[in-house]
Amino acid sequence: MLSPTLHPASVTAPCQPRSRFAYGLTRRVLFLLGAGFLWLVPGYHIPRLAYVMLLWDGLILLAALLDAQRLPNPATITACRSWLSAPALGRPVEIEVSITHQNPILLDCQLTDDLPAQLIETPSTRKLRVFPHLAATLRYAVNPRERGDVTTGALYLRYRSSLGLVSRWATAQLIQPVRIYPELRTAEEQQLFFAKTRRIDLQLRQLRQRGLGREFESLREYRPGDDLRDLCWTASARRGDLVTRQYQAERSQSVWIVLDTGRLMRAHVRSAGTGNSHSTLHTSHLSSYTKLDYACSTAVALAQLALYSGDRVGLLGYGRSIQQQLLPGRGPSHMRQLLESLAQLHSEPSEADHHLATAILGRLQPRRALILWITDLAESSMRPEVIDGAAQLLHRHVVLFVAMAQPEVAAIARAIPANVEQMFRSAAAQEMATRRELLLAQLREQGAITLDTLPGQMTASVLNHYLSIKERAVL
Repeated sequence: MLSPTLHPASVTAPCQPRSRFAYGLTRRVLFLLGAGFLWLVPGYHIPRLAYVMLLWDGLILLAALLDAQRLPNPATITACRSWLSAPALGRPVEIEVSITHQNPILLDCQLTDDLPAQLIETPSTRKLRVFPHLAATLRYAVNPRERGDVTTGALYLRYRSSLGLVSRWATAQLIQPVRIYPELRTAEEQQLFFAKTRRIDLQLRQLRQRGLGREFESLREYRPGDDLRDLCWTASARRGDLVTRQYQAERSQSVWIVLDTGRLMRAHVRSAGTGNSHSTLHTSHLSSYTKLDYACSTAVALAQLALYSGDRVGLLGYGRSIQQQLLPGRGPSHMRQLLESLAQLHSEPSEADHHLATAILGRLQPRRALILWITDLAESSMRPEVIDGAAQLLHRHVVLFVAMAQPEVAAIARAIPANVEQMFRSAAAQEMATRRELLLAQLREQGAITLDTLPGQMTASVLNHYLSIKERAVL
């Protein structure tokens, strides 16, 4: 379900000299020059042997000069950077760098690819041997750390001949924009959920229970017990007998994904210890992602499953203003637009305007739809605005309200205190958890489906709730 066009385009550029005199002596030359001082030992007894040291060093420097002249001009060397997979959170991205030159000598190269900090923490130097008239390739992997748009830097090249006496520095301007996407899931990873949605669809086709949906299927003769509201009077008049409409569960329903990008979603969650096999964002114990990153990953997974089920998916990402807005649609091109919009969402330092999101959503979606609202609850004495905003949608829509808890707070609440300080910390964490449960309980009483979960467990829970809604034909 993922388009290969998500890969950044390959970029090729000829090399340029780093500076006017971009040469340097190698360690081999310095070692040979240092070895010339050994002639000073016999020269202490026979002074004329000291001149051998000067002759030795002169020959070494002459050989280095000739080796420098043999090195090709940087303009004859071409570098290329290719991306073998789409840059996305949660999985390594393979990059291939190739070097070609049209010179008759063998080159030993050291490459340093200047990538932004969102892709790699510290650039490393890699070695590559380039044969004449043949392309030499080097592959390495990076782990994206942040979503969004970044710009790569140049490729720094240091090359020398097989003699290894002199090195020359060059750069290739492989500068290109790169977009880092949220966690991308393949069909194989969602095979269990796809199988379940196929089973649900088969059950609905077989049962055809009255009331499961309001999408017209066919006409049949009236039977005692049929709802009079389902009578088709025009068909009854033509046939001279009562005719009833049959309905089936709607397949083309609208699913809106509403993402809060306010300050609460800026909190980082360590990916280790989430313990969720349905998320790949916990693969690296050294990395941490924001709650918004987890929300975007869940949005991708739900969008793939909903589109596979025949539903239309829309997106609303909001902070103090609307960041991204995408009307419900279907198809590969719509999924591509959704991924592009999710990649550009960024968290804001202030509280999000939840009433604005409610007003915009009410205007864009007048018909009944499933609203997945992913946010977090502010720890204040006042009733959070997001609760009131979600409650306003319940009279028309089915709302799946997801509040992401902080794993550290949940761990403190479950821990057994060992001293007075830990006791107060545990009591505060338990009070926060109790208040969250009361707020979600109030929302459930009004008809919402609520979910209070850890970020690493959110994706599987949301997908299961979506399948349950489809199975019960709540919409």
